[in-house]
Amino acid sequence: MQTGLSFRTAMLAAVLLPAGAVIVQHVEAQAPAAAQAATRQIGTVKAIAGSSVTLAADGGAQTSVTVADGAKILQLAPGSTDLKLAQSITLGDIAAGDRILVTGKGADDGSFTATRVILMKSTAIAQKNEQEKADWQRRGSGGIVSAVNGSTITISSGTRKIAVETSASTKFRRYAGDSVKFEDAKPGTLAQVQAGDQLRVRGNKSEDGSSIQADEIVSGSFKNLSGLIASIDHSAGTVTMKDLATKKTVTVSVTPNSDLRKLPPEMAARLAARERGGAAAAGANGGTPRAGGAPPAGAPSDAAGREARGPGGAGPGGAAGPGGAARSGGGDLAQMLSRLPTETIGDLKVGEAVMIVASQPDAGASSMTAVTMLSGVEPILAASTGAPSMTLSPWNMGGGTGAAEAGGPQ
Repeated sequence: MQTGLSFRTAMLAAVLLPAGAVIVQHVEAQAPAAAQAATRQIGTVKAIAGSSVTLAADGGAQTSVTVADGAKILQLAPGSTDLKLAQSITLGDIAAGDRILVTGKGADDGSFTATRVILMKSTAIAQKNEQEKADWQRRGSGGIVSAVNGSTITISSGTRKIAVETSASTKFRRYAGDSVKFEDAKPGTLAQVQAGDQLRVRGNKSEDGSSIQADEIVSGSFKNLSGLIASIDHSAGTVTMKDLATKKTVTVSVTPNSDLRKLPPEMAARLAARERGGAAAAGANGGTPRAGGAPPAGAPSDAAGREARGPGGAGPGGAAGPGGAARSGGGDLAQMLSRLPTETIGDLKVGEAVMIVASQPDAGASSMTAVTMLSGVEPILAASTGAPSMTLSPWNMGGGTGAAEAGGPQ
């Protein structure tokens, strides 16, 4: 999706419920029953001529909307859900790229007559998204869910445990299927969060970083896989591999939504040195590895860590330590994905080493769908014993989608 063309009340998403959906919920709560019964459309303005608006609806269809004479036209600031704060405007204030929610009646030919229009300007949305993205980088944390006890979720970030304290005001979002785009995420609940899920949270942290009061949470059930490709079925779009962690053979489907990237040899070598540094630290500390396989201070692989983190340190995709520096190997790899060359399934070869983030349709199923696949990782796997401590995160996908453009983690 393009920056500024999606409503967000908070978070890249970040965890965020598209603001359009938020507006729908709150507007309906404030409207009389007759208004709630009316048909509605929400989407992005593609063109406007006179009283006719071409709307690219979020459902994918393009709709011709005629704004009726006397229609109520209101403008809300991004993040606002109270119609009492809306400003009355004219049709001339709407431009291509703006987001609108229209209420009215649809015709048999697919056209739509609007009696009310609620507008969010694309420029205001873009500014809001940038603010939210910065807030996720500043107050965001993430990891693997290790336990859920009442309103407290415990996540593991490297070797650290973080207690995520939720409340009635915490906003939940949930990913499903083969997409980690925020616009595809659905409103969720605390009950959906399970041990093993990957989770991103935004909120105020305690001084020692051991707990966080959650404002927003986005979670999903994803699997981190790594190993050598055993076979490729180009016609079926599948890759078979033996996962190093579970020693089980899995079949991974590669779809048009899958993000395939290749790690350059020189970068792979530097990250492998970092992986070896983490293993050495584990032996020196009685078998306790450093977070994300990070090398001891001053190790030669420090440059690799800086390159992997990329500009800005830990973004929404990586757990952040003091000062915002990314500390988890998964976050580091995720941060640099968007800068790596893309691939297709046709570029892959049998015997090649890959690291994958995959979605799993059912618990225990052997068939999965690739969300992200990274090749060129032979040196990293060779430097590790078993599964590498570096893993991919689903939150920062390449291709310019997700966190970087939605204002929160991806």
